Formats: sequence, structure tokens, C-alpha cells
Amino acid sequence: MQAHQPTSQRESIFNNEVISRFELYNSLFLTLPFYKVKDTGTLLPLFIKSCEEGVKGHETPAKLIESFFEKYTPNTEPQEIVDLLFRFIQYIERQVVLFDAVEDASFNKLNVSDEQSSLRALFLKANDDQKLHDKVDQLIEDFSLRLVLTAHPTQFYPGSVLAIINDLTIAIKGNDITTINQLLQQLGKTPFFNKKSPTPVDEALSLAWYLENVFYFAAANIQSGLNQLLNEYHIDPKKIIELGFWPGGDRDGNPNVHPETTLQVSKMLRQILFRCYYRDFRNLKRRITFRGVEDTIAVLQDVLYKNAFDSNLEPKDISDFLIENLNKIKGS
Repeated sequence: MQAHQPTSQRESIFNNEVISRFELYNSLFLTLPFYKVKDTGTLLPLFIKSCEEGVKGHETPAKLIESFFEKYTPNTEPQEIVDLLFRFIQYIERQVVLFDAVEDASFNKLNVSDEQSSLRALFLKANDDQKLHDKVDQLIEDFSLRLVLTAHPTQFYPGSVLAIINDLTIAIKGNDITTINQLLQQLGKTPFFNKKSPTPVDEALSLAWYLENVFYFAAANIQSGLNQLLNEYHIDPKKIIELGFWPGGDRDGNPNVHPETTLQVSKMLRQILFRCYYRDFRNLKRRITFRGVEDTIAVLQDVLYKNAFDSNLEPKDISDFLIENLNKIKGS
């Protein structure tokens, strides 16, 4: 449970951390070496203001656009008007990506928890009251959260754009202007749409990017923090977070989803999960450099690698095998 800062304080932090930084980095768009980008970036704010005034005056969209071009770019050919409007859309799309990255980079500052209403504070309060302590323990025992990813993936950015947002967020956190500028250049040349409609498997793959790069880490961090807290109070760990995945399994309403589609998506999700496991295991391996565990580590790494990257491998439940060998390493 988390309490937020007062609204005025949150607005101030948002203005300083998001709006100001966005405006700063947004100015870099004007310096990019793209076709008429300076004209586009200069005219866009004027177009927005003209639209706002036109809407207030109850002008039609056609009249609004006509008035703008007569005022700011007289004698413009119809095709040039269409070209500029299209470039406006391209420019705005990339501004939205930049804003998303700036907002993500500022997440920790925008979402400051209130320790007084944290679970730790609740345990401290219950420390001298056994009944309250038992009640908190039972509440955690009964509580679980199942997040099901259901939003239509065609509404999301392509994988290439998601990767840029991820790298851009990291660069913005470090105020790395050189890298930010390079990523904005890459963004300017990266398409935001597919040439053909995605299949249900393609859509599931797009959504799975969030699963692998966001939810996997977030769920693990939350669960690890909870386990550590419960351990301090000698309470067994509780599994509170589960993740569900809808795309590729919606055979009750999507005529394009067939049994084979569900099997493909299930196999893909399994491989993604093992890819995450393999990545974690390689980090863990760097810290376990003791005698007597080399053979077990080699076996585990081989099994995780095959399940993560071998598409021809027949999927089967190997959870007991993994737990047994991990416990073997732990007990060595």
C-alpha cells in the first residue's frame, strides 16, 4: 500500500522532472539531419495554436487547415500541404516516444512511497499486538494479485521502437546528451507501422516484450522485497504475484486464433521465460566460483540454454530438475 505526495507537490515534481526535461530534449529534434525537420518543428507549435483558436471559433477542419496554410505558407501546392501534415504526424509520434521515455526515467521521483503506510510500518505497529500480527499474517496468506496482459498489441509501439524507448530512458536518467541525440536520430529513421497486418502470434510477440523487459523484473523485485520483509518476522514466503497472458489464447472471440496459434504462443512464452532464467543464471554463475559445484552449474547452464534458444526442443516440465540442482549448489 502506498500513499502519494500532496497534489501540488506532485505537480511541481512532474513539471520539473518531466515537462522541463521533455522541453529540453524536444529541442534536439530541430537539430536532426532529416528532411525539412526544422520547418516541421517550427511550424508545428503554430499549427497547434491555430487549431486551438479555430476550434474555439467553431471552424471546420477543412477551413482550419486552409486558414493556417494561407497565413503561414502562402502559395503552397496541395501536395506540399499533404506532405507537411504527414510530417506533423511523424514528428508528433516521435515526441510521444520521447515523452514516454522522460516519464519512465522520472518514475522513482514521481512515485515516492510513504513509509508510514508501508507493510513494514504495519508489521512494526503489530509487533506488540499478537492478534494484529496474526491478522496481518493471515491477510498476506490470503492475498494474491493476478495481472493479465490483455491490451491489443497493435496499439503498442513496434519492438524496434520499444527498444529505443528503453535505451532512451537509461540515457535520460544519466543525462547523456550524446546518446540521447544518437537515439533520436535512430528514432527519426525507424518506422512506426508494419507494412502488413500482424498475425495473432506477431501480436503476442509484441506484448511479450513487456513481459520480458518490464513485468519479469518488476514482479521479481516486489516478490523479493516481500520475502525479505517476511523473513525478518519469521514468516514463510508467500507467492503474491501471478502473470496471465491473453493474446494467442482468445479462441472464444478471435476467429484468427486457432489451436496451433495457442500452442505457438505458449511455446514462445516458455522460451522467453527460460531466456530470462538463463540471463539470471549467468549473473548468478559469476558469483558462484567455489569448488565442488562446477559440474552442477555446467549441467544447469546447458539445460537452461537449450530451453531458451533451441526452437526444436520438445517442451516438458523440468521445474523439479532445476530446483533439485539449485538446492544441490546451495547445499554444497
